[in-house]
Amino acid sequence: MTAFEKDIQSLTTTGPLSRRSVMAGAGGLTAGFALAVQPVGAQTITTSAEGLEAGEVRVATSSGEIPAYRAMPRGDGPFPVILVVQEIFGVHEHIKDVCRRFARLGHMAIAPELYFRQGDVSTMSDVPTIVREVVSKVPDAQVMSDLDAAVAYAQASGKGDTTKLAITAFCWGGRIGWLYAAHNPSLKAAVVWYGRLAGDRTANNPAHPIDLVAQLKAPVLGLYGGADAGIPVETIERMKAACEAAGKTCRFHIYPDAPHAFFADYRPSYRAEAAKDGWARCNAWLKQHGAA
Repeated sequence: MTAFEKDIQSLTTTGPLSRRSVMAGAGGLTAGFALAVQPVGAQTITTSAEGLEAGEVRVATSSGEIPAYRAMPRGDGPFPVILVVQEIFGVHEHIKDVCRRFARLGHMAIAPELYFRQGDVSTMSDVPTIVREVVSKVPDAQVMSDLDAAVAYAQASGKGDTTKLAITAFCWGGRIGWLYAAHNPSLKAAVVWYGRLAGDRTANNPAHPIDLVAQLKAPVLGLYGGADAGIPVETIERMKAACEAAGKTCRFHIYPDAPHAFFADYRPSYRAEAAKDGWARCNAWLKQHGAA
């Protein structure tokens, strides 16, 4: 078993499937929750879109359009821009809801569907299939380019203030958040939730966050679970030491008893206290570094 497979092993859910909507529009985003996360929990948070401009948009990239979910306040703006990077399950309802939460705080939040070219994970029933059929085929270079395209979309809209650009990223996307902080010199701040820090190198994933510390261009806040089976605390401490040695502005907060995906309110891994504290730390970090 590779390090990546170990990292995602803790994501697998079991139990009967609910009847909740799991559909993808033609070339569009998932409606509802991905099949692999069913059944969703009773504690699932739903943020209203009332008073917001929220919904699917199309983002032009170098190889054609991709779908994205965008949420922002109604009005002229411009609003600080935050990229919201998906979990391994793609841009399903939880990620859309996170975008609406940021919009209620005054941001333009945009979550591009970063697997769009490789396949639709929303109808796949288990994590190993998602990894094998889609995720393993997604190149980091493509992801960086698509995130750049989402920033360009926000700027061209006239409603996004990309001088206040941030990224927040979860699970599979957490690793991407670190990579983007090493990629884009215009980024003001990054908040990474339980993102993988080290692992096997492949043609599609030639480097991991711990390899790119010297290249970090923005302050990064890392929020991690001490009981995360896929990301040992020792690895987090190594990353922390590497950031300090390189003189980078990185802060880590470890919730001792929290598992992977402790912010995912629709899943059994959710830990309300850690999620609430992490959300407060996230928004304070954005304000502290001029991204709000």
